[in-house]
Amino acid sequence: MNSDTQKPVPTRIPSSEHKINEDLICAHAQQIIKKLVEAGFQAYLVGGCVRDLLLGKEPKDFDVATNAHPNEICELFKKSRIIGRRFQIVHVYQQRNFIEVSTFRASNSQGEDETTTNNGRIVRDNTFGTIEEDAERRDFTINSMYYDMTSHEVLDFCGGLDDLKNQTIRMIGDDIEARYREDPVRILRALRFQAKLGLKIDDATVKPIPSLIHLLADIPPSRLFDEALKLFHSGHAVKCFQTIEKFGLVRVLFPMTDEARKNNSQFDSLIYAALESTDSRIKNGKPVNPAFVFAILLWQPYLKRLEQYNNNGVSYAEGAWDAGRTTVSKQSSIINIPRRFSIAICEIWKLQPRLLKKHGYKTLKLLEHPRFRAAYDFMCLRTQAGELDESECLWWTKIQEVSAEEQKKMISFKPKRKK
Repeated sequence: MNSDTQKPVPTRIPSSEHKINEDLICAHAQQIIKKLVEAGFQAYLVGGCVRDLLLGKEPKDFDVATNAHPNEICELFKKSRIIGRRFQIVHVYQQRNFIEVSTFRASNSQGEDETTTNNGRIVRDNTFGTIEEDAERRDFTINSMYYDMTSHEVLDFCGGLDDLKNQTIRMIGDDIEARYREDPVRILRALRFQAKLGLKIDDATVKPIPSLIHLLADIPPSRLFDEALKLFHSGHAVKCFQTIEKFGLVRVLFPMTDEARKNNSQFDSLIYAALESTDSRIKNGKPVNPAFVFAILLWQPYLKRLEQYNNNGVSYAEGAWDAGRTTVSKQSSIINIPRRFSIAICEIWKLQPRLLKKHGYKTLKLLEHPRFRAAYDFMCLRTQAGELDESECLWWTKIQEVSAEEQKKMISFKPKRKK
């Protein structure tokens, strides 16, 4: 469709046909939309949350699109903050949580300054536009639907509902390669949706991906961290990892991991055991820590670096921290790992040899260590992958279950005699 000639007319799908359960819609998002509409603006739920609602799933995140400009949004909501440089969006807070509110973007041809990076990525300074233009600017048809809280209708500008029914991921627009060059993260999003939702990527949409994965090197490492979390904390980490591996993206995103996996089936088993465990925890509503998956993915690269330190005569205490920091730092040049997680990763690694020493007072002190549980889980996965004997994990399982008196017997603990 050509936005220069006429505005696309959306298909309006009434509540009698889409069956969206509004009880699944975040109350904060509803309040934001209501306040924007009452102030005379257009405001809709948009993107993945609408897609998930149509699938009968409860969305994790809710995004709002409006014709109000960022400053106008901030005037309405005291607890809000403008973020972004090339295109400003607003985070509207409720306690620690926020809803992302974005202004409709203009279509590609509406007076944007366009540049191309050395890698071939297209960079534009975005301008504000209409809802019709905003729909055409989105990535995939299944993410280009809007939900009107007032009329309870779904507005579908690009045939997203048909594609959702046909279980198809289709890029919006004719020049698909250019859409990837505008935002290479769309590559990861397409593969994640395929793995998470069980949809098939349209042939024309999937064809350019192999030749464009190098463009991800141009994406800020902090943004790739967010995308990595979406891959591994989607509840479908195993499928996501298999999918990015199929397209050669493990080599791009985790080059040290990719190298360490060669001819190392044990490390491969460890990775998949960890991803299966993460999926299971999410399915059962248990918390997950980003540090854990990264600790697994970088485990063998860390051990290789630690061995180099040991061969050079560096003590374990010093070498473990240096090897850990160096390994994490090298990975962070591609996918930035925030400091709070990098410290946790190094502590999980450093505790592994200490868990093999099961005698003495310090053994009981380990149970009080803030990283003990993560280190214990890590160790159990290592036994599952065949790195350690099963008895190592069973011993630590038992000592957590018995009485204090039994714990002392297990570690041959002898209290000091009183003088």
